[in-house]
Amino acid sequence: MYAIVAIQGFQYRVAENDRIRVPRLEAEPGATLAIDQVYLLSDGASARVGQPVVPGARVEATVLAHGLARKVIVGKFKRRRDYRRKNGHRQRYTEIRITRVGGEI
Repeated sequence: MYAIVAIQGFQYRVAENDRIRVPRLEAEPGATLAIDQVYLLSDGASARVGQPVVPGARVEATVLAHGLARKVIVGKFKRRRDYRRKNGHRQRYTEIRITRVGGEI
């Protein structure tokens, strides 16, 4: 069974025991999350699509850790203008494990 869920404006395809990285959440490691924005719920043979969400569907997850992603280098350059800028950015994330995907199909 899998589901398409929305977490902080991003959509993810999740199944039980999946580990995914989502934008930083305000939750401590070990906390349990309940995700109610389930857009699609499927068991492989049939699927239920919400309008916009599937009523009664719910995904539960556990927060594993917080961290920083790999550094992305951002460069700006204009030719013949002696203009060069170099910046780095590391996105904050929260790693979660999906513990339960449930609802009626």
